[in-house]
Amino acid sequence: MSRMGDVLAGFHAAWEFESDSVLIRFERGIRTPKLFQALGERRIPHEAIAGVTQSPGKRGTTVLQLVPRPGADPLMEAAAGQLKDGSDPYRLVLSGERETLAEYYADELRAVLPADAEEPADRYLVAAPEAPLQFKAYDGKASFDGKSVAFRWFWTGASSAKWKAGDQSFLVTDLSGVEWRSPEVFEGHLRLLRRETAVAQPAQADQDPAAVVFGLGYGPVHESLPFAAAVLAAVRASGPAASGVAVAAAPAVRRDPADIAERIRHLGELHQAGLLTDDEFTSKKAELLAEL
Repeated sequence: MSRMGDVLAGFHAAWEFESDSVLIRFERGIRTPKLFQALGERRIPHEAIAGVTQSPGKRGTTVLQLVPRPGADPLMEAAAGQLKDGSDPYRLVLSGERETLAEYYADELRAVLPADAEEPADRYLVAAPEAPLQFKAYDGKASFDGKSVAFRWFWTGASSAKWKAGDQSFLVTDLSGVEWRSPEVFEGHLRLLRRETAVAQPAQADQDPAAVVFGLGYGPVHESLPFAAAVLAAVRASGPAASGVAVAAAPAVRRDPADIAERIRHLGELHQAGLLTDDEFTSKKAELLAEL
């Protein structure tokens, strides 16, 4: 590897190259993505990296990107491919004139990656955000103290099913995983997956007492994703039975046509209010129609 302690500074972050890892320090500033500010810094061991790419970016920039090894980082496992490029903590955007330097460090990193770098990791190699953590969802407040997750419902947003069930508390040892659907996607949520339950969990998160749903300004990425990652890491560490647990994809749900129509109407209102771009409206509308 290049000289230990070398630092490559880009927009919003700087990478420090160490003998066995890359230390990513994120800037704190008004233009820095909120997720980066929430993370502060992250140490990525070489053994957690599957590959390195370098490619042209937008507006004359160049992008150096680490490809995380499958199963190595609880944050990326929880994100499950839903992060936008601008919020991807493994991307370093540099000015175009630093392209040669980016290529140099990409080659240097590739040279030190382990032979089995593309194989799934059998344990988390990147540290998860530390508890205690909390955030406000649309229908309740979620809290995690490292051992249990608590949901306290808001009377303004929680469904009658959740009010009937009452506030909830889940021990990490009773969970098998976490399902996170980005709040930047229509109907985002965070759902706790239970190891054993006498009753199947409802398909819709707003009816599931083991889930909180997101809304405009509720459950933003920089709060809910680190939360999900921390819970996921705790579940993985809680016992051998959890070692093979992966994040479950959000289930496909066949919805009532009247429900779809109502949701599209709501989307139209958000679009007219300027809260969704034309592309976002078209994309989310297509997602809903695909559920018919």
